[in-house]
Formats: sequence, C-alpha cells, structure tokens
Amino acid sequence: MVKFAHIADVHLGGWKQQPLQDLNSKSFQKAIEICILEKVNFVLISGDLFDFPYPSIEVLKETFSELKKLKDAGISCFLISGSHDYSVSGKTFLDVLEKAGFCKNVANFEEKDDEIILNPTIHEEIAIYGYPGKKSGLEVKDLKKIKLNGSPLFKILMLHTTLDRVVGDLPIEYVDSSKLPKADYYALGHIHVLYDKDRFVYPGPIFPNNFKELEELSHGHFVIADTNNPEEIKRIKIPLKKVELISIELKDALTATEEIISELEKKDLDDKIILLRINGELDNGKSSDINFQQIAEFVKNKGAYFILRNTHDLKTREPDFEFEIEKTENIEEETIKNYSEQNPSDFNNLILQLINSLSIEKQEGETSENFTKRILEESKKILKF
Repeated sequence: MVKFAHIADVHLGGWKQQPLQDLNSKSFQKAIEICILEKVNFVLISGDLFDFPYPSIEVLKETFSELKKLKDAGISCFLISGSHDYSVSGKTFLDVLEKAGFCKNVANFEEKDDEIILNPTIHEEIAIYGYPGKKSGLEVKDLKKIKLNGSPLFKILMLHTTLDRVVGDLPIEYVDSSKLPKADYYALGHIHVLYDKDRFVYPGPIFPNNFKELEELSHGHFVIADTNNPEEIKRIKIPLKKVELISIELKDALTATEEIISELEKKDLDDKIILLRINGELDNGKSSDINFQQIAEFVKNKGAYFILRNTHDLKTREPDFEFEIEKTENIEEETIKNYSEQNPSDFNNLILQLINSLSIEKQEGETSENFTKRILEESKKILKF
C-alpha cells in the first residue's frame, strides 16, 4: 500500500482581505502538517497552488517554508499548473519551486500526429501523468487528444479542468470523462466541489475562495487515498474558524443599519467569520444609506474574526414611467424626450450632450489615463463645472 495526499485549488494570495488571506495560508499549513502526521508517501497538488502566475514575495516565502517541511520529512510533492498559476509563456514560479527541489511538475508531454502523448513521472512503482489547466478552459480541446505513454504501473492522471460529472449548469466547456485515457486514480482540480466517484476525485479547495464557497463549504478540504483501494478516500476537513450565516430581508434602507445590528446582537459572533447576506427590494432609501462601517465595528467589538457582506440580491425600486416610442429610427432622442416630459428637470437638456461626450473614441497611441481625462474634461464643460 502507498498512501498519498491529493490537494487542489490552494489559491495562495487570492483573498484581498488580509484576515481571509491569512486563513487561506494557515489552511495550507495545516494540510501540510496533517500530511506529515499521516506519513503519506507523496503529495499531489492538482493546479492553482497560487492565485496568480507571479505571486508576491511574502506568498512565495510562505510556500517555500511549507514545501520545505515536506522535503525534510522525506515526502515527495508532484504538481501541475492550474488556470490561475498557468502562464502562456510556460514560465511560472512553479519552475522556481521545482528548481529548488521542493516539488516536481509532472506535465511532461509531446504532440505527435494530432495526439498529445503524456509521459509518466515514475515514483516508487507509480506512474504519475499530468496536463496543465489553462485560462478560459483552453485545455478542454487539448484533453480530447491526450494519450498516456503506456505503463504497467499504478497510473495517476492529474488534470486541472471541468469534467461532465461536475459541470452542472455552468455555461462552460467541459471534458467527457468517458473519453479520457484509463487510469487508476484521477487527481482533479479547478472546480471547487467535493466529488469522488469511480476514482475521479475533486478534493475541493484548501480554503473557500469567495462568499458563496464559505456559505456552502465553510472550510477547506483535501483527501488522502492509497493505491490498494483508490475508490475509497479519506476526506480531511480543515475547520480553522466557524462560519455564521445571517440572512436579512430589507425594505427600508433608512432603518436598515439598526435592523441589521439588532439581528447581530442575538448571535454568538466570537471568533467567527460572519457572512451577512442582505436581500429584498427597498421601498425607502438606497443601499448607500446603510452604514456598513458601523456594522463592521459592531461585529468587531463582539469578537468576530471577520465579516463579509453580500448585497447582490438587494434591489432599489425603479421609478415608474411608461411611454411609447413613435420613431424607432431615432429611439435615443425619443426616449430622452419622453423621459424628460414625465420627469421635468433643468438637467434634461444636457442628457444627449453627455451621451455624445461618452461616445468619444480613444485615439491611436493615447493612454487610457489621458483618454479618461479627456472624457472627464468634456463632461465638465457640458455641466459647466
């Protein structure tokens, strides 16, 4: 029996908010710690170790430190690049990790007669194959052409892509899993779901990457498997912080701050990630009337670790006006005219001028900064600022 860990979608450096970026790093550290305690023979990272092809120095230092722990424990690490840490040039900081001796990129392939032949990396009677993920799912068409350079050994195929098994209703291209070359274990990454069936395994992200994932997954995951029984995996959870979801429907933005704080007062927020989901249609006021800074201060004083808010489903009631367009060949002027008649204002005669000013085209060789300045200057002239 050879025991191995399968990690994917680490996305180091991905969160903009520092407290969540720290949790992401700590989840990776915890995963490495567990791998060492479990005495796995090797670790697979199926793409997106980093959130960018060129991560910051701080992120690199942390990564070097953790992978060095694996090396010092005698545990080999094999990886492929994902859609986030992939570079069209083929050069990424994964190369630096490999040259430092901390891991091995197993994406070794050659194109021949309209086929892509994957060559194995052999590790203790195990053949590990890999193909990188690419931006915008560009690897999908390539994966229809892959073949494995045959080996009688236990075969692991590492891919960073979307399979038909997990695509759901996502409007993206996917790979037909039945058309992939036969392998004994498919170490997958890219789609942040917990899936394992017929030796096809998505371990989930090492830490949730956005509000929705925190809501659905709460914490990070990875798996441990063995070559004797690859269909039965051990799913490892990394619950560093508890997640508290608070969903509130609002109608009045002017009283919303007090209403939200009143609801938060009822909860135990200590050391938790607070997910504040706000929905509804505002009859009074607008979303900018909600004092989110005051709410953030309140949860901080209650001992919360961090608060994230989602106002995607909070709508402001649209003003009611109806009119018919008589001359469809001049629909823009007709619309402005009818709107102005129903909503009289001294500014209405400026609407068409402002629209025209925004239609200015960028000149050849003009920088984006100068182009923006030119549009603003034209708008100021019209508004007589």
